[in-house]
Amino acid sequence: MMRRQQEKGDVRTALPRIAEYMRPSLGAIALALVLAALSAVMTIIGPNKIGDIATIMSNGLTTGIDLPAIARIGLFLAAIYALSALFGFVQHYFMAVVTLKMSYKMRGELSEKINRVPQKTFNTTSQGDILSRITNDVSTLQQGLTNSLPTIISAATQFVGCLIMMFLTEWRLALIALAVTLVGMAALVLIMSKSQRYFAARQKSLGELNGYIEEMYSGHEVVRISRAGRKTGAQFDRLNAAVYDANWRSQFLSGVMQPLMNVVGNISYVAVCVVGSMLALSGRIEFGVIVSFILYVRLFTSPLTQIAQGMTNLQTASASAHRIFDFLKSEEMSDESDKPAHAAEARGQVTFDHVRFGYPGSDKIVIKDFSARVQPGQKVAIVGPTGAGKTTMVNLLMRFFEINSGCISIDGTSISDMRREDVHRLFGMVLQDTWLFEGTVRENLVYNMQGITDAQLESVLHACGLDKFVHSLPNGLDTVLSDSTSISAGQKQLLTIARAMLQNAPMLILDEATSSVDTRTELLIQRAMDELTKGRTSFVIAHRLSTIKNADLILVMRDGDVIESGTHDELMRRGGFYAELYNSQFEQAA
Repeated sequence: MMRRQQEKGDVRTALPRIAEYMRPSLGAIALALVLAALSAVMTIIGPNKIGDIATIMSNGLTTGIDLPAIARIGLFLAAIYALSALFGFVQHYFMAVVTLKMSYKMRGELSEKINRVPQKTFNTTSQGDILSRITNDVSTLQQGLTNSLPTIISAATQFVGCLIMMFLTEWRLALIALAVTLVGMAALVLIMSKSQRYFAARQKSLGELNGYIEEMYSGHEVVRISRAGRKTGAQFDRLNAAVYDANWRSQFLSGVMQPLMNVVGNISYVAVCVVGSMLALSGRIEFGVIVSFILYVRLFTSPLTQIAQGMTNLQTASASAHRIFDFLKSEEMSDESDKPAHAAEARGQVTFDHVRFGYPGSDKIVIKDFSARVQPGQKVAIVGPTGAGKTTMVNLLMRFFEINSGCISIDGTSISDMRREDVHRLFGMVLQDTWLFEGTVRENLVYNMQGITDAQLESVLHACGLDKFVHSLPNGLDTVLSDSTSISAGQKQLLTIARAMLQNAPMLILDEATSSVDTRTELLIQRAMDELTKGRTSFVIAHRLSTIKNADLILVMRDGDVIESGTHDELMRRGGFYAELYNSQFEQAA
């Protein structure tokens, strides 16, 4: 019951929030609504004048038709109908401009919001659903407001104006038309109260479908290799059926409105014709009154259809607005504007002091009691089986997640006392999953960096062994990387490593940075990394233990704890868990 009550109030609760975005354009909105009302008023005047023409013609059948009088009325009607069309065009233009500005502002806020929400938001909400809110929901809201608000105002003005004119023309016929219309209005309100939940369900199911499509298409090769086409197709059919069902229900209920009002209008026509004919035959009204009333009945019932259609658009817009506002008001990372700024330099001493952590929404503790001390300039390797907590430690060091207890400090300062952006500025990071956007090689390498010269680019490309590959491209550094560009996974990884080298950050994080390259390329990258990590504190996560033999410190993790630490030689002499991991890799290779 509470859910239904909330759904019934969706339009009412959404409109105040939407009004906040439209406040800077209140003048244009007011003018647009006034023009919509004036357009409706111009339309209302017409039937009365057409009734005058009918009266002149009926009276003139015996005495002669007054053609100049008809011509004057005809010119007057042409003028008011032209003004009505002009007012309608201008108000539509103003509303389109206002709603486009609103959607522009909303997309900007959504884009900024993405950078303020915690990482757990992306763990619980699919990227496709978030993308659907930014694109589909904002567009639906903009179009719904453009088409609904002026329509509702114009239709309401036309409805009230017609009602007044009908009573002024002939009150008995007006009462008959009003009685029939009230029955239709009651049915209309009942239908609208039932349909809102289906509009909300339609937008929600559409977001889920978009999320699933984005996920499946990004992993399309894996789906094909795994021969999971039927399974993914079945899941798609289920989500698609949910979208179809919500669409069908919402469109069916909204589609009933217009036929219903057509029936109401036809009944009103019949009633007016029958009663009007009786009154005309008895001499109580003139023939022109019946003509005027037939036109008024059409103008009287059509606003109800327009209002119904406008409310349908408004319901769709409100469902989209709630999805947008739900994301905009979702939890954000804590405000750190009051924290002092830290320089983008660091000696590189990192301390983990009894760190404990579990992912939000999960009772499982991933990092139980992690302690380690890393000296400036050390190359630290973090190894262990899958699920030991290696990548989690890096996420905590970068403050992608907040620890439950304990402390992580850099140069004696807790990272919780530093701004996140200052923490991120201290690290260059290369992940296992490469990320390149559609742009030139140069743009991908100098992403968000200023003052990078061609000499620096050439030096880094040579260090990574990419110089020959880049120079073989059609336009060298200015070659656009896109889906049509022939580039291997290893070359993508090399480009991300080159990007990290250009950042020249005081500390480095390499999370399986060489996982996508062959052995020969790995040796080349290893030499470049050794040169890059000189004098810098670096954290290397690697499953191939042969790549971290020269590390100054190796931390061996299992079940969220450090169970061994030392150099490669020290750990091999102990013959513990690290020695088992190292030897097992060579046994598997043999």
